[in-house]
Amino acid sequence: MADKWKHTALLVIDMQNDFVLEDGLMRVNGGKAIVPNVIRTVEIARQRGILVVWVVREHDYLGRDVELFRRHLYSRDKGGPTTKGSFGAELVDGLVIKEGDYKLVKTRFSAFFATHLHCFLQSNGVTNLVVVGVQTPNCIRQTVFDAVAHNYQSVTVIVDATAAATPDVHDGARMPFSLFST
Repeated sequence: MADKWKHTALLVIDMQNDFVLEDGLMRVNGGKAIVPNVIRTVEIARQRGILVVWVVREHDYLGRDVELFRRHLYSRDKGGPTTKGSFGAELVDGLVIKEGDYKLVKTRFSAFFATHLHCFLQSNGVTNLVVVGVQTPNCIRQTVFDAVAHNYQSVTVIVDATAAATPDVHDGARMPFSLFST
């Protein structure tokens, strides 16, 4: 059974406290509701031998590596969202990086932009991707578009394990790719 899935990776995107918790600095309203589905998706991926890649944002305390439009959120006094080593940058409760998983740090919407993700996936024989996490119109969509541009054979978004600020934004961001529910 594992052979069937050996060319597939699960990308779990931005399931961090600052994006999911009620008091998160960059809270995505629908984020908390999808946590059980993300946990279930990760469990199924592990059972099938699918490589789990945890894609997280971790930023410099001063925000020097963040998009220009977000730099105002960082200061010497308090840092900012998903600052490296902060509680906000940690995965939400219930999601744990385990041996055999891989953690990738990004500083932009796409998991592919200015990272080594494509090279890592290629070197592990990955040709198919499954994507879960937040936020659908930004990090999910941009990662999916870049995966298609990199010629991954199959890119699947689990719609009930992804979320946006509102259901309308989530539904409006649906892409013309494989979409499934858990």
